[in-house]
Amino acid sequence: MRYPPSSRRSFFQATASFGVAAATGSLVRAAVDSDAVQPLRLKKGVKFHMIREPLSVLDKFKLLKDLGFQGTEIHVTTKVDVTEVVRAVEQTGVVVHGFLNSTRPDLKYAVDQAKALGATSVLVVAGRVDRDHPYDVVYREQQARLRKALPYAEKQGIRLLVENVWNNFLLSPLEMARFIDELESPAAGAYFDVGNVVRLGWPQHWIRILGKRIGKLDIKEYSRKLQREQGLFRGFQVELGEGDCDWPAVRQALHDIGYTDGWATAEVPGGDRKRLADISRRMDRILNDPA
Repeated sequence: MRYPPSSRRSFFQATASFGVAAATGSLVRAAVDSDAVQPLRLKKGVKFHMIREPLSVLDKFKLLKDLGFQGTEIHVTTKVDVTEVVRAVEQTGVVVHGFLNSTRPDLKYAVDQAKALGATSVLVVAGRVDRDHPYDVVYREQQARLRKALPYAEKQGIRLLVENVWNNFLLSPLEMARFIDELESPAAGAYFDVGNVVRLGWPQHWIRILGKRIGKLDIKEYSRKLQREQGLFRGFQVELGEGDCDWPAVRQALHDIGYTDGWATAEVPGGDRKRLADISRRMDRILNDPA
């Protein structure tokens, strides 16, 4: 597949960013090894469907506020009254910061929903590569899909953030950076899922390479030991802070790229008040202030 000169420039820019990160790697490792990781003050959220208490929309938002969460995200398949959600936001101060559009191809609909909910972003899953969907075809089709929606998203003040998921696509941070840069839009960015990377790589590497392209974070864990012993998806069956994600290194990388007060949203098995309170405490320990 041939690319225009602007695409090649984007690739070289991403590669140059990687080179800078590599050159400073010894300093970063020294900081991490000495645990001299400066604290972050990330905004903490959970997915709305993780709330398993039989409560009204308003009471669910009150629960989130009680547990120290500042925001939530609503999935396209979640049946909820937008008017009730807006009223709950106004009464609690807990915001809907994102709309999750992983299963619906219509990005204009997602932008409209995000706008109605007061969100600032739409999470986008960029297709899937398999035997019947070649890599290069998916690359072109997904960029075309995003380019069609980005001007409208820009006008509405909504960012389209591509997530790194297990879809056999955008398998390295350099490629993901290139994919986003070629869209040439300030509304295009990355929704970086920390746990999804651990199976085959190290989140701190991705964070430094993606840099300012990262718009928001999904927070989950992964255990390579469970992966080896029980299978790929069993690797996710581990609590935050108890897997193979090097959280001090992640915090340092986030600090290095200036991502110190953005959104970090848990994407783990939810539950009742007790379960959500445990998630909140674990997020505080691994992300915001290790001291």
